[in-house]
Amino acid sequence: MRNVDDLIATLHLRGAAHTARLRDEGFSPYAMSMAVARGGAERVRRSWLIAATCDPAERKAAEIGGRLTCVSAARRHGLWTPDHEGIHLAVPATASRVDATGVRLHWATGPAPVTSHALCDPPINVLFHVARCLPLGDALTVWESAIRRQVVDPDELRRIRWRSSAAGRLASQASDLSDSGIETRFVALMRDLGASCRQQVWIDGHPVDALVGERLVVQLDGFAHHRGADRRRDLRADARLVLRGYTVLRFDFVQVLFHPDEVAATIALAMAQGLHLASR
Repeated sequence: MRNVDDLIATLHLRGAAHTARLRDEGFSPYAMSMAVARGGAERVRRSWLIAATCDPAERKAAEIGGRLTCVSAARRHGLWTPDHEGIHLAVPATASRVDATGVRLHWATGPAPVTSHALCDPPINVLFHVARCLPLGDALTVWESAIRRQVVDPDELRRIRWRSSAAGRLASQASDLSDSGIETRFVALMRDLGASCRQQVWIDGHPVDALVGERLVVQLDGFAHHRGADRRRDLRADARLVLRGYTVLRFDFVQVLFHPDEVAATIALAMAQGLHLASR
């Protein structure tokens, strides 16, 4: 059997561990008790040993018998997430006497089974809870962030039995065409307008971020603002598109993420003027 020092070192690296998993790894109940007695670990809900290095969110998950999920887990998986408050935790339907202070509880069961030793939901279940919890635009941005980072595959998403109409809708819409979260949000805006919008359309030998209708080109500037040579390149590209009969509108991430109504109103006005049509 492995000794107490090994156990304390293991807990220091992980932050928290389920006692069943520790037993499988060769640590005896005696070693666990000694680790607690020596101050190298704290026992939580009988089945968890917590080290001083444990992340507060994971500790909270262990205390209530849940798992990090939704935006809390999405951030752990390296995905884009909107600003949010509190810790989002998935709890079983049978959970009782849960202290939900500072916590957003998710009671629904995700499509992927999860071991009782986990403190964080797998990506599929994270997306399931995101779909049920967030507004459509935010949720779609998280989903496409997972696709861009190759955490999930869009074809596989469409084959999952989601048990949620919101998740099923996102699975049918999410794609790998968006280069960034602002592209995802822009496409969602166009969908709400009922506008025909295609992404990454090649015109004049280069892809444009979005083409509304046949002639309205939309370019989206991300978080890294272009300067110098990059900015001049963008201006030359915009000029070439105008000379070929396209109207070019350019928005930055602040406009798309924080002033979406203004962006949608601008596109709607352009369409009212027929700027998206090939023949005006």
